[in-house]
Amino acid sequence: MAVNSKIALIVIQGLVLFPALVWKTYQATRAPKDVARWMVTACLACFAAAYPLGLLAGDVNQPDPGLIVPLLFQHIFLCGLVYSLACFFLFSALPAARARRRARLEAVPLAAAILVMAAVTVLMPDVPPSAYPRTGVSIFYLAADLYLTYGIASACVFAWRYAGGAAPRLARGLLVASVGFAFGAVGGATLIAVILVHWAGAAIPWLLVQATVFLVFPSAILLVVGLSYPGVATRVDATRVWWQHLRAYHRLGPLWTRLHEAFPEDALTRTPLSGWRDRLSVLGVHRRYYRRVIECRDGLVRISPYLAQVKQGSLAERLTEALSAHARREPVPEEGMPVALPEGGSLDDDVRELVALSESLKPVTA
Repeated sequence: MAVNSKIALIVIQGLVLFPALVWKTYQATRAPKDVARWMVTACLACFAAAYPLGLLAGDVNQPDPGLIVPLLFQHIFLCGLVYSLACFFLFSALPAARARRRARLEAVPLAAAILVMAAVTVLMPDVPPSAYPRTGVSIFYLAADLYLTYGIASACVFAWRYAGGAAPRLARGLLVASVGFAFGAVGGATLIAVILVHWAGAAIPWLLVQATVFLVFPSAILLVVGLSYPGVATRVDATRVWWQHLRAYHRLGPLWTRLHEAFPEDALTRTPLSGWRDRLSVLGVHRRYYRRVIECRDGLVRISPYLAQVKQGSLAERLTEALSAHARREPVPEEGMPVALPEGGSLDDDVRELVALSESLKPVTA
């Protein structure tokens, strides 16, 4: 049961991790001078590199080692993950020069941990992992776990502090990440306890070993979710606006069609999409939306002198009659009138009135 649960957590990690890495890489390429964003990308890249190396090392559960060489590189990338996190917070919260100095200081314990792990790997005898010397395995894991626990605990403090002064969306992501860091720090401390008990030759309680799994794995998932949340939330909002613009664009269709037939010279493009392409196209939605709103409003201004002469009926009926008068080439009246004016001054208010007028035209034109 425990093995199946661990496999499930590993699969969930992968499903969350790799899409997040692709997304952050895309964001980083859009802002090549944003050091903090590159640090988040490096963090996820280190995590992604450590992921297959951990699988290559075998079903490892500290203090039982896997193959020492892939295990070494897995932990180098895990340490790089933690270091990248520290740099992310440093470059986000401090001036660039001060952040670089702190980053160099933070590299010292990282280098020490990697040096110890590399030395153990070189000195490890060429035997199956089950026959590795207990002292060597313990020193290897202690070097890794001490640095990881230190780095994760520091990142937890950084994230909590930085969230207090961040924008709401970023603050929520950092708070989620800080919970993940807290889980990871406790899990790291538990791993250190496991290694020390193992090194002393005492029996390791089964519950203590399982606790590390159910602390470390969820912490990794929360970390990825928290760091990805601001970008994903922004994209979700952008998608929502895109969908609203697409719907409004098509709902303005009846009004735009009537006005375009009356005043084709007011079109902002000379190559409108054909009927079926216009209905199916999902490209250039914002541009087409704004253009249609402007063309509808311009058309209403052009037809308003005719509309002012029609006194009876609903606005849709009066507009239909005014368009018919224009089509008959009747003389243009001197004075116009405001048409479908919004109560508020925002574009959304204006579009809401235009959409209501457009949809009221459907039964009139049916």
